[in-house]
Amino acid sequence: MRKILIANRGEIAVRVIRACRDMGLESVAVYSECDRTARHVRMADEACAIGPSAPAESYLRIDRLLDAARRTRADAVHPGYGFLAENALFASACRDAGLTFIGPTPEAIALMGSKTAARHAAIAAGVSVIPGTEQPFGAGDPESAIASGAARIGYPLLVKAVAGGGGKGMRQVEGPEDLSSAIRAVRSEASTAFGDFTLYLERRLARPRHIEVQLLADQHGTVLPFVERECSIQRRYQKVIEETPSPGVSPALRAHITGAAAAVARSVGYTSAGTIEFLVDEDGRFWFLEMNTRLQVEHPITEMVTGVDLVGWQIRIARGEKLDVDAAMALTPHGHAIECRIYAEDPDTGFMPSPGRITALRVPGGPWIRDDGGAEPGAEVPIHYDPLISKLAAWGTDRAQALARMKRALREYEVLGIHTTVPLFRWILEQPAFETAAFHTGYLDEVLQQRRGERLVTVDKDEEDVAAIAAALHTFARLASSERRATARKHATEELTIFASRATADLPAEAGRREWERPAKADWKRLARIEALRA
Repeated sequence: MRKILIANRGEIAVRVIRACRDMGLESVAVYSECDRTARHVRMADEACAIGPSAPAESYLRIDRLLDAARRTRADAVHPGYGFLAENALFASACRDAGLTFIGPTPEAIALMGSKTAARHAAIAAGVSVIPGTEQPFGAGDPESAIASGAARIGYPLLVKAVAGGGGKGMRQVEGPEDLSSAIRAVRSEASTAFGDFTLYLERRLARPRHIEVQLLADQHGTVLPFVERECSIQRRYQKVIEETPSPGVSPALRAHITGAAAAVARSVGYTSAGTIEFLVDEDGRFWFLEMNTRLQVEHPITEMVTGVDLVGWQIRIARGEKLDVDAAMALTPHGHAIECRIYAEDPDTGFMPSPGRITALRVPGGPWIRDDGGAEPGAEVPIHYDPLISKLAAWGTDRAQALARMKRALREYEVLGIHTTVPLFRWILEQPAFETAAFHTGYLDEVLQQRRGERLVTVDKDEEDVAAIAAALHTFARLASSERRATARKHATEELTIFASRATADLPAEAGRREWERPAKADWKRLARIEALRA
């Protein structure tokens, strides 16, 4: 193996490129039209265009990815996560083309990618699964048959897409009256996201924790589980904050749950990196949920507490090397790590995507902070893809220190031009229930609902005036004739700078408002200057 084509984009493509550099391997980036100048494209040793911006015409086109590998003479493919990472047909096509697929076998992907087949595999391995329907319901099955299955399981329950993942293709049902609409919604979403109408039903546990176990497995029979990750801070089943080790898992439970994860992986002959996900109920019983047959978004925090390069080991396993990581070390966390997923979303408008140009970006740094990002100042955040722009992680000797460092990093994080979830994380980390780890998978949705629409970011009258005048002067300068443009730009810059200085010189801090809830004075001055100069 000498050259790896990365069949992905954004921050995960950057992460794999860095692993290639560490190992002395060449990297090939692929890009759609809107990603032509993206960070991962410029970082790789080579780059290859694969089509229009729409994923269905670029990152999801197996033929174009294989053609890119052929043209660049790559001999291996890393799928990252998302897109085709858990697509058995893609893994099989790579193998047929003589390429090393850096992931599990197509057979393992197909088996564990089916939620119902994965349940059967867990049962066969002696691991408890959440009560549910053991046979999937296809597009041709009538709703009456699904309703009969729901009655046998009991309410409340979840309607889930067999091919689902990442919080997609899932609806909660409180009673029979809500079942029909949930079925239609899941089928529609699953068809769009996964091209598969098939669904199944599963009992909904009350206030569980979401605990997952990272695995590495080589081609020589070794299966290595790592210390668990806590993934209970979710918004509508989508993880937003992860940490390791879990504050809700005892050493005894860790031994049982990691042993169960290894048993499931071993029973299906799994290789490469993967993750077994569990729900842990209020009585401390754990239940198999699903397996992700790929690298997880939250892998950095496991790397931080174990010192193991998971991406590097994916590559080493793919080229036939034996795992030589100490098993005890993998299960013994060195300190504590927390990760926040920075999305280009606006928490104050129902988490609507916030595509656009990043006009300014200051990424936090300093001791024990890691930022896995794919964005840069001046970069465009496209509307076509998942809005994750960065994964911010902090390490500490214990949870309290890791939290303090994450709070410090979030205060330093500055993004202009788009909205992000940074204000949300600043708020969550201050909540008493989060600080004491008294949460469950429904916690975040509950506390957001209790806010009753209260904004996370507020702007006072003086600050609104600055923005309004900046916009007005920007428009004025743009409309100026070519003869007056230079003069208009000079006058706009001077006038706007003076106004911004006066308007933001002594902004009062409202009583009880935290510092991070007020936009920094410097931000408004900088915005005013930028708007005038851009004109």
